[in-house]
Amino acid sequence: MLDGTSQQLSDFTQRYCQRWQQERQTAPINDQLIGVDSPCLLSTHENGITWQPQPFTLSKHLDAVAKGVDLVVQPSVVAFYTTQFAAEMPASFDGTRLTLLQVWNSEDFILLQQNLVAHLVMKRRLKHSPTLFIATTDDDSTIIAVDNLNGNVILETLGKKKTELLAPSLGDFLQALQPEIHLA
Repeated sequence: MLDGTSQQLSDFTQRYCQRWQQERQTAPINDQLIGVDSPCLLSTHENGITWQPQPFTLSKHLDAVAKGVDLVVQPSVVAFYTTQFAAEMPASFDGTRLTLLQVWNSEDFILLQQNLVAHLVMKRRLKHSPTLFIATTDDDSTIIAVDNLNGNVILETLGKKKTELLAPSLGDFLQALQPEIHLA
């Protein structure tokens, strides 16, 4: 990717995994994915699974999204969702706590694309600019998304036109993210 999204995502994931190792002496733990197979899965324990990111092995496109809503998907978002398999990663951006979404396995990739299509259909019905979500926040009414028209990363209030610019690109956003190691 020219904008460095894949590299910035890999760098953030490495910082995330290193923080787990430094503070908890373990690979990252997720308590929501017990029993869900993934190439990332290292081990299963009573209270969660440990995982490590793995290279994305499927076709590197979001064609189901593009065809589903007749839209060219922002290349940075394609790179974001097709760089690696990983669990969701808690993080913070300029004081905002968030959970960075990722693809856990091939079934999750299909579900992600269906959810992106549904989100874009809702945006179209509301006559809002198309956005593609990349993270959730502690506030159920707001998400972190990429504006599909210009690539800006925004804090978006669901169902409203209200947005707040967070970063001029997904690469810049990922570079500024701080890993958090609490369980999701």
